[in-house]
Amino acid sequence: MVVAPVAGTVVALADVPDPVFAQQIVGSGIAIDPERAESTVVAPADGKLLKLHPHAFVLLTAAGKGLLVHLGIDTVQLEGEGFELLVAEGDEVTAGTSIVRWDPVAIEAGGRSPIVPVVVMDTAPDSVHSDVTGAVRVGDEIFTL
Repeated sequence: MVVAPVAGTVVALADVPDPVFAQQIVGSGIAIDPERAESTVVAPADGKLLKLHPHAFVLLTAAGKGLLVHLGIDTVQLEGEGFELLVAEGDEVTAGTSIVRWDPVAIEAGGRSPIVPVVVMDTAPDSVHSDVTGAVRVGDEIFTL
């Protein structure tokens, strides 16, 4: 089970304003347009933090699936500004573990989309299916692996 790492509104990957995510080049999944408030992003599943950057992280599940959570679009350009890491790369975490604090309002004020793609890496386009629509809270199930 994969849970929402942020609260907000579910959006199709095709509607993400970045062709890498919209065309599912990295993998299939969904995106969440986050609530506009400073918040803590949580692990969407149990696993090991394979990669950890201020703006994105990859969680390797026990089943060997890589889950990419990307906080906003073009946020790598911020070089970590506006993000506070709460864990370290290599840490084992459980679903709901706090990973990073951020402020989507500041991201948007800087002219970037704060949308949060949640992608199962190296999967075929449209291979992740979710019946979830509308608003989600942190920890709500968004799809299964």
